[in-house]
Amino acid sequence: MRWPTSVAALAILALIAGSCGRERRAAHLIGFSQANLGEPWRVAMNAEIAARAKDHPDMDVIYADAQQDNAKQVADVENFLRQKIDLLIISPNEAKPLTPIVRRAFEQKIPVIVLDREIEGDSYTTFIGANNREIGAEAGKLAAKLLAGTGDVVEIKGLPGSTPARDRSEGFREAIAAFPGIRIIHDPVANWLREEAMSQMESALAAHPRIDLVYAHNDPMAVGAYLAAKAKGRDGEMKFIGIDGLPGLDGGEQSVKDGKLAATFVYPTGGSEAIDMAVRILAGEAVPHRITLPTRIITK
Repeated sequence: MRWPTSVAALAILALIAGSCGRERRAAHLIGFSQANLGEPWRVAMNAEIAARAKDHPDMDVIYADAQQDNAKQVADVENFLRQKIDLLIISPNEAKPLTPIVRRAFEQKIPVIVLDREIEGDSYTTFIGANNREIGAEAGKLAAKLLAGTGDVVEIKGLPGSTPARDRSEGFREAIAAFPGIRIIHDPVANWLREEAMSQMESALAAHPRIDLVYAHNDPMAVGAYLAAKAKGRDGEMKFIGIDGLPGLDGGEQSVKDGKLAATFVYPTGGSEAIDMAVRILAGEAVPHRITLPTRIITK
């Protein structure tokens, strides 16, 4: 049977498209599910992953932004699974709601790199992140030193249900427990965001005529608290401690140089390490189940 020319042409185009698709799909397809892009630290993580992935032309990374929405992040990962990804990198918005979908991917024999925030259980290939409890403890020791063992503290917390928020709080409180003269008088949640921290700090300032130190779970919240205190003319009364330590004009490092923060702690994004581990996993190598990244304090 002879096809009409137009049908034959379409058939040839379909074969070419299919061939090209197979060539494109020959690359390793990696899905990266990011918790949100509202935090500068997470924007830096994405940039670090993209930069390192450029060193591997056989690797394609597709990105999804969960926008701090657990349901959206689950849907994002389900979409990756439909696209037949070869490996999943995920920084979970919160631990418990994301555990089932991560477990599902892992049980489907898809390697999973959990980055920064943990899930419940150990259904993943490797976890990469710093020790948040240790960072919180170091922040607590610094607070005790800055306060000479006595003072009223405001703790501004990250997103409830995320493991860094839990660990940074618990580590801090364990450290200051050795100093009965230090009291946490206000501990609002600001979900990692500067604007929310400003609003929460305004409430703290209205409620407490004396605040000696603000410990925020990340630098944007620490700077937000500083700006709120400065607007009331009270920034000179207190010290501010943050976590992230990003370089650049808007990072915590510059905020320390500018005198807004007394200190910050470097919290590596793990973006480069995630791609390095992905390369090893896809090559069939064994990798550690947990990789702990180092931290350091930044002061003037």
